[in-house]
Amino acid sequence: MHLEWARPGILRATAHPLEFAALVAAARFVAESAPSDIPAESLEQLRHVLRDYDAQARRLHDTPAPDGP
Repeated sequence: MHLEWARPGILRATAHPLEFAALVAAARFVAESAPSDIPAESLEQLRHVLRDYDAQARRLHDTPAPDGP
């Protein structure tokens, strides 16, 4: 995984699909079975990120992958 600043406040992450899938799976686990001490606002932000991810994943699924390594 590689992280870099794209511009102030914007982070660019380059990851292998399996690395990213692990992060999303962990986020889903927390969103679905979070301990009671996690603030509701934090859980809602996480669920919002997951909804955005799901929408982008559907869009990406319908887009041909680029050629190359």
